[in-house]
Amino acid sequence: LCNCSSVGSSGCSLTSGQCLCLAGYAGPRCQGCARGFFPGPGGQRCLPCGCSPAGATSDQCDHSGKCQCKVGVTDLKCDRCSEGYYRFNESTCEPCQCNNHSQSCDSSTGTCLDCQENTEGEHCELCKEGFYRGTHGCQHCPCSTVASTGTCHIQPGESVPRCDKCKAGYTGLNCNQCDKGYYNSDSICVRCKCNGNVEPALSPSVCRPDSGECIGCLYHTAGFHCELCQEGYSRDSEGSNCTRKEATLGPEPTEFTTSAPNTTKATSFSTAVLNSTLSPTTLQTIFPISSSDNSTSAFADVSWTQFNIIILTVIIIVVVLLMGFVGAVYMYREYQNRKLNAPFWTIELKEDNISFSSYHDSIPNADVSGLLEDDGNEVAPNGQLTLTTPMHNYKA
Repeated sequence: LCNCSSVGSSGCSLTSGQCLCLAGYAGPRCQGCARGFFPGPGGQRCLPCGCSPAGATSDQCDHSGKCQCKVGVTDLKCDRCSEGYYRFNESTCEPCQCNNHSQSCDSSTGTCLDCQENTEGEHCELCKEGFYRGTHGCQHCPCSTVASTGTCHIQPGESVPRCDKCKAGYTGLNCNQCDKGYYNSDSICVRCKCNGNVEPALSPSVCRPDSGECIGCLYHTAGFHCELCQEGYSRDSEGSNCTRKEATLGPEPTEFTTSAPNTTKATSFSTAVLNSTLSPTTLQTIFPISSSDNSTSAFADVSWTQFNIIILTVIIIVVVLLMGFVGAVYMYREYQNRKLNAPFWTIELKEDNISFSSYHDSIPNADVSGLLEDDGNEVAPNGQLTLTTPMHNYKA
């Protein structure tokens, strides 16, 4: 009797008595598993190991069917790359190339999984959006998502990051400043509100960046937002343009205002004085009034002409007054000179004497004898003049 295993043999040789083992069985009676096989559940049948020829070191496996795997290979049959490895070719598993930012990758493609330290990419070679590669790895960009796209980069030769793109209204290296035409309102850049009365070419900032007050209001406007009309101007019937107020003559004082770019010069005249000195035609000549004037340069020329006319008029009036004053002084002095140079005579009758007194301040050496026609008149020792006539003698 061969006494061969009924499961592992197909009988025995009649000549030698050797059991004829089936595939996967070995031993004198074919009761064991051959190389590359392992006993299945219950130990009755031998099952093939099935080790991967590329991943296993041999075709042999242990009693549980686990194959001996190469480095970087795992699983029961050594047909899968271990954690941190991927199938580089049919026979080798290569370590994952993740720049030390991940320990795992796709076992087939090698794409890194779960990149750490703010990295991304197939091999964790890139920084995530909103980060830049600095000296200590990927660092957060100093760019607010409110003011920019949030991304940044470092230009060659620079050491600090620069935001990629600022949103409307923001500017600066890190998009942390308000652009021209905007102002800071609670850390948010808001567009200047100037009602279309500011020209950016003339006032690039349009408004003050800290308060929003408009700079350089045009078209005769004024106010914080250029919403008002300048003094001497009012809204037209449509409520859109500022036009010069019509000048009216009356008992109330009227103020005429002339403006030049960025300068306001106001001169007030009492209409009562104007009525007494200037006619309406003259006023209109000196102060031409137009219904509307949206041209700043033309208005500046007219206003300066008016101002020069006013100054010239004042100068002429002052000169005339000075000339009148000088003439009056001169006439008064002439009058005083004539009064002092005129002779004054006093005749005093005392009984039979006639006394003449002469005062002549300006001619101290005047010859008083010429006043008497009689050559026989004599001057008494006491200073009196003696008039001698045939009939009487008079002392003067």
